[in-house]
Amino acid sequence: MSTYMITLKNCAFFARHGVHAEENRLGQRFFVDAELEVEAGDVLTSDRVEDTVDYGVAFTLIEEIVTGSQRRLIETLAMDIAVALCQRFPQIGMAAITVRKPSAPIQGVLDYAEVRVVHRR
Repeated sequence: MSTYMITLKNCAFFARHGVHAEENRLGQRFFVDAELEVEAGDVLTSDRVEDTVDYGVAFTLIEEIVTGSQRRLIETLAMDIAVALCQRFPQIGMAAITVRKPSAPIQGVLDYAEVRVVHRR
């Protein structure tokens, strides 16, 4: 069976995740990448959006999860996104989700903290 990859890169959301009370009170931006391995089925010849993962629906699902319930760890957030995408779109065989937290409360200079989880059906 053929597969193909769909990537949603650098999706940005404001949310309130973190271990520290200030992170939950103030909130911050989070950035999400979703790499989805999709079983092709008929989509590569049918040219029908109904046969694939609709990017807009996937983005909205990611947004609902990131901006919904608070989580302490971005590891948990990433896994929740991966599982939800696989449940919503049964043709996804693997979801690799990266969550970046640019304002991680770390004593030092860094661009961001990042976690990547891989979930296979």
